[in-house]
Amino acid sequence: MKAINLLATTALIALVSLPVHAQTSPKGVWLGRDDGAAQTPPMGWNSWNAFRTEVDEDKVMGAARALVDDGLAKKGYTYVNLDDGWWLKRRQPDGRMIVRTRIFPSAATKDGATSFRPFTDRLHAMGLKAGIYTDIGRNACSQAYNLDSPNLPEGTAQERQVGLDGHEAQDINLYFKDWGFDYIKVDACGLADYAPGSKRVIDNGYIGLEPEIDRSSLNRTDDARVEARYQKVATALKAANPDGDYVFSICDWGMADVRRWGKDVGSSWRTSSDITPNWSSMLHNYDSAAGRALYAGPGHWNDPDILYIGAGDFDADHLTEARSHFSLWAMLDAPLLISYDLRKAPQALLDIWGNADLIAVDQDKAGNQATIAYDSEDAQILVKTMSDGHKVAALFNRTASPQTVTLMASHLKLRSDAPITLTDLWSKAQSAFTGETTFTLAPHETRVFSAQGPRELANGLYLSEMPGAINVADDGVRNPELDPAIHRMIDPWGGSRSGGSRPMYAGWGGAQADATPYGETLQIDGQSFTNGLGVLGNSLLQVKNDKGFTSFHATVGIDDSTRNRDRPVTFFVYADGKQVAKSPALRFGDRPFELNADISGARVIELQAVNDSERNEIPVVVTWGAARLERP
Repeated sequence: MKAINLLATTALIALVSLPVHAQTSPKGVWLGRDDGAAQTPPMGWNSWNAFRTEVDEDKVMGAARALVDDGLAKKGYTYVNLDDGWWLKRRQPDGRMIVRTRIFPSAATKDGATSFRPFTDRLHAMGLKAGIYTDIGRNACSQAYNLDSPNLPEGTAQERQVGLDGHEAQDINLYFKDWGFDYIKVDACGLADYAPGSKRVIDNGYIGLEPEIDRSSLNRTDDARVEARYQKVATALKAANPDGDYVFSICDWGMADVRRWGKDVGSSWRTSSDITPNWSSMLHNYDSAAGRALYAGPGHWNDPDILYIGAGDFDADHLTEARSHFSLWAMLDAPLLISYDLRKAPQALLDIWGNADLIAVDQDKAGNQATIAYDSEDAQILVKTMSDGHKVAALFNRTASPQTVTLMASHLKLRSDAPITLTDLWSKAQSAFTGETTFTLAPHETRVFSAQGPRELANGLYLSEMPGAINVADDGVRNPELDPAIHRMIDPWGGSRSGGSRPMYAGWGGAQADATPYGETLQIDGQSFTNGLGVLGNSLLQVKNDKGFTSFHATVGIDDSTRNRDRPVTFFVYADGKQVAKSPALRFGDRPFELNADISGARVIELQAVNDSERNEIPVVVTWGAARLERP
């Protein structure tokens, strides 16, 4: 994520002068979602990029056999996920979904009801799991964008309404209880693309649904209604799967401010539009997740979309780019879903998908998505803290020219006066350095290293090292803003037939590790911090203390970058619901204040920043500098 000058963002004007104090209050209990089967990011295969809607049973089973035969299943690739194209219709009047048995013959039944149970039983017998696809609205994406497909739903307008709308519990029970699926991807074209009276609806005889998502307007998207629809599905999934053994993949392409609420509803949530096999598209999708580390963790993951390794800029003739794509997704703790015809995969691609060291980075149980230790338009350094405490660093060249990048011990939060050992996770070569070391990265190259050395903080962890243990219960964002820090590619579908590629996704101003919410250096009254958390006022961050730390420390204050210089902020620390530290009311320009708290025996630490505000007022930017947990 690239730092953006705050003056370039749209100012928020106070429209109504009413005091507003409402924010999430400390609860003393963990509010984050960490249940379900996705305790590590899901891995497997998806049919879409390989076959679009022209999927069939032989193709899917061929992919499943390849996962097993090529050893990928043993490395964690266990989900075999159907995407769009499997359905025939919704039977009337009972509303039961009917499988297209022409392409999935094992689903045929004597009574014509059809069942995917034989299909999922075969996958389960192979040691794999099964995933299915649907839409949150009435109609699916293919019915809007793949009108030449031979596998579109058939029948009357009602029979062609194959999405979940009005059938949430019925369909979820069918898919999970009766048919035995383990994973569901829920798209959102049905909420965006079927406006009553539109040419698409009239020409195809659909029943329109007033859009709740406007792809071009944040203010015309009904965030709350979209979230409520997905929450209804989450409730149905929990009821149908009381053991929690399921994955719920939200796919509304970063719309409706899902980058904020997805963590509370789904196992994963798409942070961006569909990926295409193009370097610029990969940058766009990567950026949409790279700055959201504090919102992901065990049971809930940022999803920049399925892998496109094997096509276009990431095919077997572009292995540097393919390795970068895979490396970045692993560092982001993204779901690793291959989408390629595995029946004909070359060994060079199998070697990328099968890199055990990179898979281990993605699947580490701590769930710490990498944070950005160095940021620029040309190159970035990502650093991830593994569950055993060692570091993984990725040096990423975003450009088509060579770049010189210096990795410093401070980037790794390791001591600069002691040797650090690096192991290249692609070549397996080892090297060592003290203080800093420099690399020249080839165009589009990403070098990934495991790093071992003495820690800068010997008896503790900076909170920015442990994003997987943080729940952003309230990030202080009251008026969602479009995020301008995401690479803006030429639209893969519309090209340059517009005024330009614009910011698309809400999330600007969200909580950040080692940076302000707007991508600037953490700084209070001229004192800068390389470690810490940046967030807005009227926020609440929760930290899970499951490693027995006994004290919390931070240097707090209003960040020098804030545009609102008028409101004082008070900082609070709670341990299992009990207040253990509090600052005085701090104003812009006040000296940093040291907060120290005894958290012995506490499991949930809560960090709250409180200020008066008025509706639609510009938020206050606050810094928890060098925030850390320590033990004696």
